[in-house]
Amino acid sequence: MATVLSRALKLPGKKSPDLGEYDPLTQADSDESEDDLVLNLQKNGGVKNGKSPLGEAPEPDSDAEVAEAAKPHLSEVTTEGYPSEPLGGLEQKAASSLVSYVRTSVFLLTLGISMILVLLCAFLIPCPPRDLHSTWSRHLGSQGGGDLSPLELADVNGDGLRDVLLSFVMSRNGSAVGVSRPAANLVCLSGMNGSTLWSSLLPEEARDITCLELMPGSLAETICLVTGTHKMLSAFNATSGKAIWTLNPNYLSNGTLAAPVVVLPDLDEDGVRDLVVLAIGELQPDLCFLLVSGRTGNPVGRPVKYNIVGVGNLIGPQVYITTNRAVYILFGFGSIQAVALRDIFVQAQNRDSSPPSLQIEEPEWEKRRSINLSELIDVYSDGVELLQMVKAPDSNCSNLLITTRQSLVLLRGQNLTPYWALRLQGLLSQPTPGYFTDDQTLDFLLQIQDGVGIKKMMVVDGDSGSVVWSYRAPCQMKETPATSAVTSDQKSVFLFWAEGLSAASPNSDIILGTEPPSLHHLYLLHPAFPSILLDLANTTGTVTASEVGINDLWKDAFYVTRTTGPSSEGHPAALVVSKLSLRWALMEGQMAQLQESTPKIGRGELRRFLSRIKFVEAPYEI
Repeated sequence: MATVLSRALKLPGKKSPDLGEYDPLTQADSDESEDDLVLNLQKNGGVKNGKSPLGEAPEPDSDAEVAEAAKPHLSEVTTEGYPSEPLGGLEQKAASSLVSYVRTSVFLLTLGISMILVLLCAFLIPCPPRDLHSTWSRHLGSQGGGDLSPLELADVNGDGLRDVLLSFVMSRNGSAVGVSRPAANLVCLSGMNGSTLWSSLLPEEARDITCLELMPGSLAETICLVTGTHKMLSAFNATSGKAIWTLNPNYLSNGTLAAPVVVLPDLDEDGVRDLVVLAIGELQPDLCFLLVSGRTGNPVGRPVKYNIVGVGNLIGPQVYITTNRAVYILFGFGSIQAVALRDIFVQAQNRDSSPPSLQIEEPEWEKRRSINLSELIDVYSDGVELLQMVKAPDSNCSNLLITTRQSLVLLRGQNLTPYWALRLQGLLSQPTPGYFTDDQTLDFLLQIQDGVGIKKMMVVDGDSGSVVWSYRAPCQMKETPATSAVTSDQKSVFLFWAEGLSAASPNSDIILGTEPPSLHHLYLLHPAFPSILLDLANTTGTVTASEVGINDLWKDAFYVTRTTGPSSEGHPAALVVSKLSLRWALMEGQMAQLQESTPKIGRGELRRFLSRIKFVEAPYEI
């Protein structure tokens, strides 16, 4: 009884030594006189009183002691209810903390080094030049005459942006030998800002500028071939503007160059592609082919003459390569005839043999030779005005798009049979290929004279020859060029010039201009919105040439125009070259609604669509 009363009088927070429990907080507050309480941790987890014999447990003298004895011991459960740590826990914690510290240090060190490398790359490695708005205009002074407007795009300085090459007549002064022939200038402008990269003098007006790589391989340099209106044929280094070679005009003593130079396969096996030019004498039947070495500019054999009588425009020459890799030259007057390159080479070399690559024949073409086994093959004869090579779908050859005075005809290149024919008159310029429908077949934008000061634009389905889109608009400019650009979803945007458009008359599809006829606008047609034209730019001059190039880095297209201002008596016309970024112009352009559409297209919806457009290289370039 005395023992129970003694335990009941104990202070709160302190336990009797007989209970076998240890509280560090209460033990710290207890009197030092209680040092006789010694707790010994046994291997079996029990707590023994220091006064008890080893291995003996005190007998419980009450129910409370029985209950206390039934509780788990300290070695099994801590005061918080979690398993206690072993005696080596401090060492393990220290080791774990050290590993964590090392890992954190390594991570931060790696992150710091990476950031330093990124900053070094950002400042030391030059970024590719960004084209920004890609919009500039360059005045080249007064043009001293000339009827032709050659324009070419090529990357001449290796910055990834195509530069602009053009030629124009400078003066009408006589040459050193007293021949009154205009001198000309060949100029290369930077595609970035329009600055002059180089210029070279030409002895005569240029008919055509073609820049390409004559030597196969990734390290081949770009060569610019310039064909004159009389006897000039020169090759220029596109980077420096220096002449590499010039054809001796004595080889053309009996005629003048009738058309731009044409690039052929390598004939003399020197690793460089060769050329052919067509010269015409004073009399029409005298047509002469001259093979020229692409490496030296010297003739590859003697001239080869053909007597052809015809009425109409000079067609070609153009090179056609069949599916079997047979090579033919197409040319003619108002008609299209073909001659095998093998036959020209054999006559030029005055021998019976030819390289193996030229011995290939196309059976369907050979069937069209004349009864007397003439070298000339009849391809088409019905008032031919224009001839174009059009890439055939799912084929490595081309079809022939022929414009005549009465119709537009598409011939299969494989067997020269017609796909379709569309009757029309008044075609103003060469049809512009592009993708308007969804069948991945090339369609064509046409510009047709449809009355005084009115032209009709129409899109012809390349698969069937049917008209899928048309519109009439005022336009005083004659033979205004039209172009197209391909987008990443295999659609094409078509660009053409017309006078300012206003609201359509409810009873007519003619759009009457509200501005003076001297102001012309550049319009863009997208097949996704056939009832809308986008007004991108305008000019008061006459657009004589235009080209579309692609900026592969920024997936943008740019539109380059060659424009001449109005000329007056005694004052030659001013020459202006301009460049316009199409993606930038699409966002800044004005919308011209041709007709009401259902549902009505909002400006916001159109802008969101246009902002996602990306331009790519045309897959149909031959």
